[in-house]
Order: sequence, then structure tokens, then C-alpha cells
Amino acid sequence: MDRDGVINKDIGYANKVSDMCFIEDIFNLTRLAQSNNFLIIIITNQAGIARGKYSEDDFLNITSWINRRFLENGIHISDTFYCPHHPDHGIGRYKKKCRCRKPGSLLFDRAKKKYNIDMGSSVMIGDKISDIEAANKAGVKKLLLFSRETMEPQKLDFKVISSLEAASKALF
Repeated sequence: MDRDGVINKDIGYANKVSDMCFIEDIFNLTRLAQSNNFLIIIITNQAGIARGKYSEDDFLNITSWINRRFLENGIHISDTFYCPHHPDHGIGRYKKKCRCRKPGSLLFDRAKKKYNIDMGSSVMIGDKISDIEAANKAGVKKLLLFSRETMEPQKLDFKVISSLEAASKALF
């Protein structure tokens, strides 16, 4: 799943504990997924690193904090894969066009290799079309777009959901 906009409210460049506000039902959804033998993996673009808004250490610290909150709720986050780059607005070594930034699929490919994941049996929950495109390129078959807006039809086969409760109904 994506992080900002799916796990926590997307306030733009969230990088401190005080920035974190979990999306309603995220713990219920991930607990249900875990009970159905899904690994919980976060795949996220972090342009704030590229733009110099916060450091990779800041990101890793908030990631550890998120993981602890999930553990407190009985959920194990298996891993977090992130892209710290931006092709246009990056600073220094972070300004580059890469395959890890969604809609590129490299982060999905890394997760697949590391955890021997059957992508055809996997699910992606994202809040942007780029999340869905990246997962689709990686062979993920069940694609859920978390959006309260109506979406124009795409060439991709995905379901738009308006709540994470709706996601649990779509998945299980």
C-alpha cells in the first residue's frame, strides 16, 4: 500500500510524529489483510526528501514510529520501500529520473524479489493513479484506488473505493 493518503492523511511532506493522523479503519483493514496471510508492505514516493523538506533519517524515524503504532495494534509491517528522488524538483543526488519513483515499478520489483511475492495474488491500495500504474506494471492484479472523487475511466482495471471499510469488502 501507499503511505501518504492511505495510511495517514496526506498533508504534504509529513515528516514528524505531530504530522501523522492515521486514516480511519487503516488498522482494521491491515489486521484483516494480515489475518488472510497478506504481507503488509508500504511502497511510497517521498519527494520531500528530494526537495530538501526533510532528510532520509527523518523519514526513517517516522517510519519506525509508524511501524511501532501498527505493532501496538497487532499488525506487522513487513517492510517499507521508498523513493527519495524527484526528476524536476530534486536537490543534489536526489534530482534524477529513476524507475523507483511511481509510476515506475522498481520498488514493487524489489519487494517481489525480497519476499518472493506472487504479484498476481497481491493487492495495491493507493490514492493516486501513479500508484495504480506502478502496481499494474509490476503485475499486481487487484488494484484499489482510495479516492473520494469520481475518476475518469482509465486503461487500467481498478476499483475506486471511498473508504478503507469499502476496501475490506472488496478484498475479503
